[in-house]
Amino acid sequence: MKLSILDQVPIPNGKTAKEALEATIDLAVAADKLGFHRYWIAEHHDFTGLASPAPDIILGIIGSKTQRIRIGSGAVLLPNYKPYQIAERYNLLATLYPGRVDLGLGRAPGGSAEASIALVDNFLEQVKNYPEKLDELLHFLNRDFPEEHLFSKVSARPVPKEQPVPWLLGTSKKSAVLALEKGLPYVFGDFMSEADGASIVRGYFENFQEGEPQAIVTVNVICAETTEEAERLAKSNQVWKLMQAKGEGNGKVPSILDVNEYTFTDEDLESLRQSDYRQIIGTPDTIRKSLESLREEYGTDEFMILTITHDFAARKKSYELIAREFGL
Repeated sequence: MKLSILDQVPIPNGKTAKEALEATIDLAVAADKLGFHRYWIAEHHDFTGLASPAPDIILGIIGSKTQRIRIGSGAVLLPNYKPYQIAERYNLLATLYPGRVDLGLGRAPGGSAEASIALVDNFLEQVKNYPEKLDELLHFLNRDFPEEHLFSKVSARPVPKEQPVPWLLGTSKKSAVLALEKGLPYVFGDFMSEADGASIVRGYFENFQEGEPQAIVTVNVICAETTEEAERLAKSNQVWKLMQAKGEGNGKVPSILDVNEYTFTDEDLESLRQSDYRQIIGTPDTIRKSLESLREEYGTDEFMILTITHDFAARKKSYELIAREFGL
């Protein structure tokens, strides 16, 4: 089983965006040494608690400080950009770090409606044109526009020896169908989807037409040496989501002290119970058994792990325990 990491660059309460970014770089260096397969950075805009609006900038730094781990976006939100711009950026990364760059692609806004408008005119129209924008990007990466096309003589330079590998990300059957249509590898966001992910991913495998299908499933995991400690650490992320939904707090990941002082309503407690299925919390042995079960359920052999805790040391320790348990 391959294990990878998705990093949203969360900002803990009491910390700055700079400290969160420094923690991300530190964690990526550790992941490289621990044996994780990929390290992907998410894209979000105008989120008080997340410090990653431009994955490629952070990836440029991470690539320079790591040796073998694949680095990539999880995901570039393509409706926000012209495809040529993204092709240039990721070709540049692939030139610097040959054979190590992934280009994850998504259609979500990654922020509020106002932030989307600030990024690009008529965002909804760009979402509608997402399949066409995806085609254009692939042509730039593959350098295979038809001769009569306006961009046939335009290259996304520098041109790397090994192009970045595009992946399509999603949380529904619609994204899996698009990945099939384009012949692209697929990532399903189990941690943020209420859809039947197993049937979506298995359907992707069964209907893939040319070449070898590849799929990754992204899961939310908190690992600690005891179940009690893992459950304690997980409360920061759980309460953070509740506070985000209700517009409470300052937007940053609350500490355990913040959590202990939080007053839960009956609706909050019910929401937590309903969200339990989207988290894997426990000891290394528990995590291993859960991921092995998911491997059978989804039919895939690679999982991308998202771990959010208030304490950076605990977050790093979670990944260290998992790496040791799986013998990465």
